[in-house]
Parts: sequence; structure tokens; C-alpha cells
Amino acid sequence: MKGAPIRYQQTGEFHFLTFSCFHRRPYLSAGAAMDLFEDALERVRRRYLFVVGGYVVMPEHVHLLVNEPGRGPLSRTVQALKLSVSMRSRERPFWQAHYYDFNISTHDKFVEKLRYIHRNPVRRGLAARPEDWKWSSFRHYRTGMRGIVEIESVDSPRERLATARVDALPASRISLPGPQVRGTGGTLNLIKCSMRPGPPAERGWQLPEWMRYRLLEYPSPVPKCEGPGAPST
Repeated sequence: MKGAPIRYQQTGEFHFLTFSCFHRRPYLSAGAAMDLFEDALERVRRRYLFVVGGYVVMPEHVHLLVNEPGRGPLSRTVQALKLSVSMRSRERPFWQAHYYDFNISTHDKFVEKLRYIHRNPVRRGLAARPEDWKWSSFRHYRTGMRGIVEIESVDSPRERLATARVDALPASRISLPGPQVRGTGGTLNLIKCSMRPGPPAERGWQLPEWMRYRLLEYPSPVPKCEGPGAPST
């Protein structure tokens, strides 16, 4: 009998995850089922405090590109996500018991997996172009549009800055160097605003070493990619 898969979690890295419906049955083929999965993903993302760098929902499986959650281990987060979907679905059992977990340790590997995710519907003949498939992160990378699932990309800090209440931030919270904007509550540091609230201990994760040198240039947990997920190269 095969043993349990070896996983390398709590490493501070991003993870490329894949999990399938029971016996790879197309339980996610209907638009309503895919919408349900996106809703569950966003609910779990908020509850467990993790970043979604990319995703795609396919008829019988899903791919996720996520970092490690601020609340609990990644394995528990995956369990909660799968349970959230199955509890609101009629099919029993809904998921295969295990999932695939690949650690992302370089920027090139991140881009490679993001490309794979966005091209998946096209390779399967489900869409002519990546942007034609509604249930993926591609449209965010292409246009910046916001869908059900919040995607963390290089545009995300600007979006958060645009919606932040600058006047409510006291000047005492300004501690990092970088571009600044003046508000009635003091000078707001753009890099400070771009990160998740709270110190690293509260966020539950830190940037991998291969991302840290990009912090000042691209104040986002997700590294700058070649265009919108580089879908056509």
C-alpha cells in the first residue's frame, strides 16, 4: 500500500495545488458548480488569510497557485475548501481523498505554473482563448477586472491604495522607505499600504527569499510576470 504523500509546507513559499473530483467525474462542469467553487475559495481565502496568485476551475479538477495561510497549515485550508464545496453539492463523495502539492521556489517556476493554469481550458478545447474561460484568474491579469476571487498580482497594491482610507491612517504607522502620498492623517507609505495588515507574525507568512529583492520595485507578494500570465508565448 502506498504511503501518504510527502509535503513540504510551512516553507514560506507559494504552492501549486491540484485536486480532482471523485474518480475524475465532471462534477464541476456546470457553470453553477464552478461559481460555487469560486465562492467557496473566496470565503476560505478570507477565513484562513492566504493569497491566491492564480487559479482555474475545470470540469473535473482545479488548479490553485496560493501562498501559505496565516491561520493554520495549508493542508487544513485545502480540507476546509473541499468540505465547503462538497457540503453544498449533491454528489457524494465529491472529491478524491488526496491532492497534489508542488512548491514554487523561483520566479520562473511561478510564471510557468501560471501559464499552465491559464492555458488549461484552451488545451482541453473548452475555450478558444484564455480570456474566454470565465472561471480562472486570467481576466484579472489581462484587464485587472475583479471577480469573485480576489487575485494577488502586481496590480493589487494599486487597487488597495485606491480604495484605502488614507485619512484614517495615523502617521505613526509609517515606517518603510518608498514612494509616499500625503493625507490628512499623515504621510502614507505606498509599500506599507500594499502589504497585508499586521506584522509578519500576524500574517503568518513571509516573502520567500527569491521574492524579497522585488519588494521595493513590485510591492506585492506575487512577483511581476511576463504580461497577463504570459498565455501566448
